[in-house]
Amino acid sequence: MKVGLKFEVQARMGALGRAGVIKTPHGEIKTPAFMVVGTHAEVKFMSAEDLRAVGAQAMLSNGYHLRGRAAEIAAAGGLAVYSGWHGPTLTDSGGFQVMSLGSGLGKVVSMKREQGVVNTAHKERLAKVSDDGVDFVDPFTGEPEFIDPERSMQIQCQIGADIHMAFDELTSLADSYEYNVEALERTMAWSRRSLAEHLKHRDDLGYRQSLYGVVQGGRWEDLRRRAAQDLASLEFDGFGLGGAFLKEDLGEILRWCNEELPFEKPRHLLGLSHPDDILLGAEMGADTFDCVAPMREARHGKIYTLDGDINLRKFAGDDSPLDADCDCPTCRAGWTRGDLRALWRSGDLAQKQQFYNLASIHNVRFIVRLTEQTRAAMLDGTFGDFRDKFLKRYMH
Repeated sequence: MKVGLKFEVQARMGALGRAGVIKTPHGEIKTPAFMVVGTHAEVKFMSAEDLRAVGAQAMLSNGYHLRGRAAEIAAAGGLAVYSGWHGPTLTDSGGFQVMSLGSGLGKVVSMKREQGVVNTAHKERLAKVSDDGVDFVDPFTGEPEFIDPERSMQIQCQIGADIHMAFDELTSLADSYEYNVEALERTMAWSRRSLAEHLKHRDDLGYRQSLYGVVQGGRWEDLRRRAAQDLASLEFDGFGLGGAFLKEDLGEILRWCNEELPFEKPRHLLGLSHPDDILLGAEMGADTFDCVAPMREARHGKIYTLDGDINLRKFAGDDSPLDADCDCPTCRAGWTRGDLRALWRSGDLAQKQQFYNLASIHNVRFIVRLTEQTRAAMLDGTFGDFRDKFLKRYMH
């Protein structure tokens, strides 16, 4: 009998927080944990060796972007082997990418604003949502495509990550309560279809692949609780916490969801990595996190430090370390703020790429280390003190 995902809670923190271990066919994930995003089966400007050097435990890739290579990845033995990472992996369903084309193009998923947000006119959209699935136009090829829960699961099972996400409809801050009711009904139907199809293919690559249902419902408590209850009644291996909402609503939304979800199954908070979001997410019962921000912001000169984020543009000739308390390979090698700024502003492509590598290593290690410290504080019962001291220094 093939064994897939197992989750063990090792310590509890408050009503919802916990530290644990997710066991997958390709290794363990000690939670809370940050999953580094390798959209196309690799993390931009970071090698698998770099990921291991910063303490990364898992990599998230994208089912939508990898759909054209799914058969090739399957033939190689699955995502962990194909990528060269060889550790735990997760794929999302591609629903976010498809929805951002249509229902749509111009949807706002930012947590920072709400007023004046409108969806694009239907004639301008590249995707159309129906109960069957999503018709869309590939923005790169211009060719029409269709994806539904069954196709999403077939693609993900070929890619062969340890953990997959069910196909769901992402709503935006501009969508009404009434539309969220409609979208949630569709997402629940798609969740059941996703689960049924996944069960047919989860063992195709010789190891058990697992599936998370995704909790939607916008910013409304009744919809979030209903979605969590309905998903909890199905045989999902864990749950994704998704959706677009205002930053100040994060804690409440997670509480609503996680009070309803089964405590013994893991939960992944999709698309967030800011330190205060991770600390709040862990306190409210999220186990794993992912976001492209640490790498993307690094490439734009934004460097994370314990005393707050800095922009390297201001540090020409500065011989101080990136962060005096950092243990990342970049800082251990003695690279300074001025050094990295010089590489970044260089007209030489090789030097610029070296900057992308060094800066990404630093930022990813910063977030990974935060989750390691959060876990340690949960295990020894000092989370509250750790959280308060960290945020007082970081957010000063």
